[in-house]
Order: sequence, then structure tokens, then C-alpha cells
Amino acid sequence: MPVFSLDPVQTAWCAELRELAVGTLRPLAARGEPGRVNRPLLAALAERGLLNRMFTGPPGVSPGGFPGAGGGFANGGGSAVPGEAGRALELCLMRESLAYGCTEAETALALQGLGAWPVARAGTPAQRARWLPEVTAGRAVAAFALSEPGAGSDAAALALRAVPDPRTGRDGWLLTGEKQWISNAPEADFYTVFARTAEGIGSRGITAFLVPADRPGLSGSALEMLSPHPVGRLVFDGTPVTAADVVGEPGRGFRVAMDTLNLFRPSVGAFAVGMAQAALDATLAHTAARTAFGGPLKDLQSVAHQVAEMATRTEAARLLVLSAAAAHDAGDPEVPRRSAMAKLFATETAQYVVDTAVQLHGARALQRGHLLEHLYREVRAPRIYEGASEIQRSVVAKALYARDSAAGRRGSGT
Repeated sequence: MPVFSLDPVQTAWCAELRELAVGTLRPLAARGEPGRVNRPLLAALAERGLLNRMFTGPPGVSPGGFPGAGGGFANGGGSAVPGEAGRALELCLMRESLAYGCTEAETALALQGLGAWPVARAGTPAQRARWLPEVTAGRAVAAFALSEPGAGSDAAALALRAVPDPRTGRDGWLLTGEKQWISNAPEADFYTVFARTAEGIGSRGITAFLVPADRPGLSGSALEMLSPHPVGRLVFDGTPVTAADVVGEPGRGFRVAMDTLNLFRPSVGAFAVGMAQAALDATLAHTAARTAFGGPLKDLQSVAHQVAEMATRTEAARLLVLSAAAAHDAGDPEVPRRSAMAKLFATETAQYVVDTAVQLHGARALQRGHLLEHLYREVRAPRIYEGASEIQRSVVAKALYARDSAAGRRGSGT
């Protein structure tokens, strides 16, 4: 699998996605209402096979029995396996290419994947058969419900409780508590919800549940956020769930969440790279055409050096993202570290590149409707969601010290 360069087929496909994003998806996004799910946009992604491709992987590559290949969604058969060839790289290419031309389309696609991937990865045949065809057709909106008012970066500190339902005994629970900052809430059709089923054992006491939006006791409200996609709060007031709603195994929900984030973190970096590339290209065009002090801005060394720095950091971020994606697809045991590095560096780089682009464009970039004004609002959130930059640094450092410690033990013969 190529890491430092793409083959001609991949390059051509990325170009097609960028054209699709600009010519077809961006007008649909413009007609949507900020802070609301854009279902026509989802339908357009589905019609072009992009939602399905998130789960089935690249054409011509065996999906390892993953549901959705050869009609697997319909019968619920198959299960995802780590290290499926091309899956993470495919997702990164889609997200970067769509983000370059239409960030709303990229986010709509990614949120469908984030919400439904736990079901595809660890769900029961019945769960997959019921929901995955609807997700890939753009008819059902999925959401990943992990964060809480007191458990954002510290995901193992979840307080949403799942207590045994006295009416059903061991086969049922009642969910009580809140989720907050949940993308696609409160408009999603189902939520992958992570709740505490056992106290005092940290992450080992968390279970994942598939909760349809129409369950009794589940309500939600929208939050006014900087991002243009819907983000909301969910309240669970004795919401019933049963053993049939468990995603994976009871008490193993934290692993389901981490497996999902390990796949999607590099692709958050790809989203950031797409925005950085769009800002860089806009800056190249502007500084070549805009004249000041007797010549084009590009002839000013201070400007040229800033553009060179933007380009270098963007390319470095892209390569780190591709490297992390290749590690995931190869089943590398250091996926958490590589994923954290990719998300950290790419999102911080995008913030720098977009901010520098705004500075070089001047006041015009601050006008509502300008590409850079849009990117400036979009680029801030990825440094926080799916693990803030500070958490990514902690993940990287912990992995490095653990590796160094293990190497020391081997060297000492212990």
C-alpha cells in the first residue's frame, strides 16, 4: 500500500471527488440550514456510493467478510476485522478530497461513518441488517454518543448509567443521564451510546448500546455551536435497552469506542489537510494576482516564505496522515500512537495554514461568504473533537514511554 505517493487510479479518484464536491455537493450544502442535518446532501453522497464505500472499502480489495460486500448488509453476515486492506487510507482520501471542495459534505459523510462504524465493527447481525442499509442509502442518520458534560476528553469517566431494568432482569437496562456535544443530535435516527454498566472499574465498566431515537425517555435539544453541522444534548430518563441493543459485549464498550476512534482519528487529520490545501491554493492564487508596493505579493520575500512554510507543513501533515492510515490497514500494533500523531499534527497545521491564509488575504478574508472566512470557522473544532490536541500528546507520550520501557526490559534480559 503506497504511503508516500498515490497511484494513478487513486489520484484520479481524488480529483473526481474534488470536482464533485465543488460542482454538485457545495450547492446542496449552500441550500441547507446551518445547524441542521442536510438530508439532500446525504442522499447525494449515497447516490454516488460514497456512504457505502466507507464501509465496503476500495473496489477490487477483499473487505474481509465485512457486511456490505456482496449483499452482506441485507443478511447481516460478516464482521469487520482490523487491518482490512485500504480501509483507513480510503477514508482519508475521501475526507481530504471532499473537504477541499465542500466541508459540509465531508462532515456529513464522516459523521455517518463515526456513528455507524461501531455497529458495523461490533454489532449483531440483526443490528447491521436493520441499520446499515439505511445509513449507506442516506435514509438514516447515525450519531456517536460518547461525550458528556463531565466526560469529554476523559472518556473513561462516563457517568451515564445503565442500571438493571427490574421488569426484564438480566436482559435489560434503564439509561439515566446526559450526553453533550453530540454531532447530529438531536436529529439522528439512532445513536451509538456508551454507558456505565459497572461501577469502580473505570473503562472496563462501559457498555455500548444501539439506541433508536424514538425510544421512550430519550429527548434532545440543539446547541448553538461554531460548527455548521448539528450538535446537541441528549437526556436519558429511564430509557429502556435490552441485550439485543448491546453493541459488542457488556463491559467492552470502551474498546468499541477506541477501535472507532483509532480508525477515524487519522481521517480527522485528512479533513484538516483538505482544508489546509484549499487555503494554500487560495493563497497562491491571491498572492500571485494581488499587487502591492509595485509588484505582486508573491515577490515579497516575507510573503513567499510564509507560503513556503504553509506548503511544507501541509505536505508533512498529509504524509503523516497517510502513514497512520497505512499502519491501521496493516494491523500495526502502534495504531493508537500513529493515529494520535496524525490527528495532532494535521489539525494544528490546518489551524496555522488557514490563519496565515487569512492574514495574507487581508480584510477580504473576513467577509461572510469568503472561502477563508468559512474555513476559519471550520478549522477550529477538529483540534478538540475526537480527542483534543492535549489528549493526543498524552497518547503519544504514553506509547513512547511504554515502548521504551519494554525495550529496556528486553535489553536487560528481564
